[in-house]
Amino acid sequence: MSVQRRYRRLVFAMVVGAAVVGGMTPAVAATPPAGRDAAASRQHDLAALDRLQERQEDAWARGDGAAYAAIHTPDADVVTFNGDHLRTRAGIEAGMQSYFDMYLRGTRLSTLTEQVRFPEPDLAVIVRTGCVLWPGETTCSEEALSVNTNIAVKRHGTWWYTSFQNTRIRPFG
Repeated sequence: MSVQRRYRRLVFAMVVGAAVVGGMTPAVAATPPAGRDAAASRQHDLAALDRLQERQEDAWARGDGAAYAAIHTPDADVVTFNGDHLRTRAGIEAGMQSYFDMYLRGTRLSTLTEQVRFPEPDLAVIVRTGCVLWPGETTCSEEALSVNTNIAVKRHGTWWYTSFQNTRIRPFG
């Protein structure tokens, strides 16, 4: 993870932490150690969500539909930028593998901005702006930008994506 990205996340985590009042994969376990206060618990959740995103980016970069699907709940939904609706973990695996094999070979994800909010303690709404980088690209082009929303749920102490919606940015005018 880049220094700039770590800094953005650290600042965000500090702001969120200060504002807080009140098959499972251990790599994204989010249950904080006993005795932690709400701010520390929120920091722990943000770190777990970072690891979940890293797994998503890694699966994408490897073109691995099974690994991409494995970060989702069994009943998850993924809506792609072109409107394909992939349903269930099995459907996500098959659909994404097809995309990776036919259209997205050698691509990577790039996140430019991220906002995370927790409407409930075990529910996170994550809105990101970014793009797909094609081989040889290092920055997002305007025509490749999209906004996506990930809905993550914490089940038995582990964070999972349960819904994903991606929309290309196409301003009027």
